[in-house]
Amino acid sequence: MTDYESLKHTRWECKYHVIFIPKWRKKRIYGQLRKDLGTVLRELARHRECEIEEGHLMADHVHMLVSIPPKYMGKRQNFVGQNFWARGYFVSTVGRDEATVREYIRKQEQEDERLDQLQMFK
Repeated sequence: MTDYESLKHTRWECKYHVIFIPKWRKKRIYGQLRKDLGTVLRELARHRECEIEEGHLMADHVHMLVSIPPKYMGKRQNFVGQNFWARGYFVSTVGRDEATVREYIRKQEQEDERLDQLQMFK
């Protein structure tokens, strides 16, 4: 069974596949910027109690698998009957496909190179 995160009245597993793309998808993420950007993104995530579990910086985009506590998922309401529902809840996002997302992120650079090579032969 998965080890879920816990808050006082909450069990959660909120992992999101996030992709950042520079304007016009220009190939700008290389050299020192590539090194610094990874550190900056991890530090920003840490400040919000988030964790970048997988990540890969490409020349023209960034892939991340980010674990984000549900307290950052917008305003929660108790829906109908403010006193009817318990405070506790469970949240899961990527769930069973997490291994697939992790593998996709890890192999993204190889796949982009393969597609670039195919474009050269057209």
